[in-house]
Amino acid sequence: MIHSQRTFVIDASPEKVWPILSRFMHIDEFAPLVKSVDALTVGETGVGSKRRCHFKDGNSLVEEVTHWQVNRGYRVRLSDTDPMPLKEAYAELSIAPQGTGQTKVVWSMDYRVKYGPIGWLLGQKMMKRMMGKILDGNLKGLANQVASLQSGNVQATG
Repeated sequence: MIHSQRTFVIDASPEKVWPILSRFMHIDEFAPLVKSVDALTVGETGVGSKRRCHFKDGNSLVEEVTHWQVNRGYRVRLSDTDPMPLKEAYAELSIAPQGTGQTKVVWSMDYRVKYGPIGWLLGQKMMKRMMGKILDGNLKGLANQVASLQSGNVQATG
């Protein structure tokens, strides 16, 4: 598996970050490339919750929660990734207190690319860089959403 990971420190306590991050069916509120989300299960959070993320480029994929730890993070398995060249993929998000009133957020992706050795090379050279940019954008979007809610500019829905 190829591993890509980004870490970001948000100027807010974990008690302020988790309520946004835990709105599993609403990742489109802060992830810049996610256009919309379809809930595929009745349960909005926890193990077994599934969503289909629709991206601005027209692609979509399904994410299912495989591990959920309240106030700490979760792991999802990605599926229905066609036409993306992913054979298998997982994403994991975790939060932890960092200093006074700050939260360290770690977002990682582990994935296996189709097409054997050529796919592995593609994953190492091109996709790893692209995944890093996506994770950076998601983390910055999350930080902006937390800041907006703290300042009262945006109200959480749902």
